[in-house]
Amino acid sequence: MYTIEKNLNKLNHNQPTFFLDPKEQQELRKKLKNKTYKIYKPYIDSEKNIFYTKEEPKIILYEIKTKIPLEHREILGTIFSLNITSELFGDIIITNNHYYIYILQSIAPYIKNNLLMIKNSHIELIEKPLEFLENYKKEFDSIEIIASSNRIDTVIARLIQTSRQNISDKIKNKEIILNYDILKNNSYFLKENDVFSIRRYGKFQYIGIKKQTKHKNYIIECKKYK
Repeated sequence: MYTIEKNLNKLNHNQPTFFLDPKEQQELRKKLKNKTYKIYKPYIDSEKNIFYTKEEPKIILYEIKTKIPLEHREILGTIFSLNITSELFGDIIITNNHYYIYILQSIAPYIKNNLLMIKNSHIELIEKPLEFLENYKKEFDSIEIIASSNRIDTVIARLIQTSRQNISDKIKNKEIILNYDILKNNSYFLKENDVFSIRRYGKFQYIGIKKQTKHKNYIIECKKYK
């Protein structure tokens, strides 16, 4: 709740908010009620966005130049290791073996001076024009599984090919995030467009049940973020 109040206070003083994830955006909208505001979206279907009233926020797009392949979690983990909170940077984009990140201009010098290595390999940050990715659309791999239900522990167990007991352990260890909250209930039934992340396995979106099999199981479609 403190995050929402902090961002609401910024808007009341005609300052842009920090980067907000979809859940935070929804909560802030409820607080704003009839107040006039705009939303800055770095690209067409960006997840993390900034609310503002007058002047657009000042952000920077960096390309992460690297000689080795990187994964989203490796980039994210390195950024967090610099004691940078999630509100200070936007989406991490991986496309065609290129890597990009949006950050607030205010922390650009710190990022530039400290984000020097990822995965024990030297990297270089190259500033790109904000228009460079404005038409980018997220890329997914479509996955179909056969499961007995769309209960979240059942679906995840099938996705990562493990047991439901192992999924229960992951939930206890806070390794699964559902719609930007730590998952606490393993009996939750997934709804269309729910987003969930599994530590070390990536981020997924639940699309829905396509059909029932002859043996009364279900063919379920999910998308995995690239």
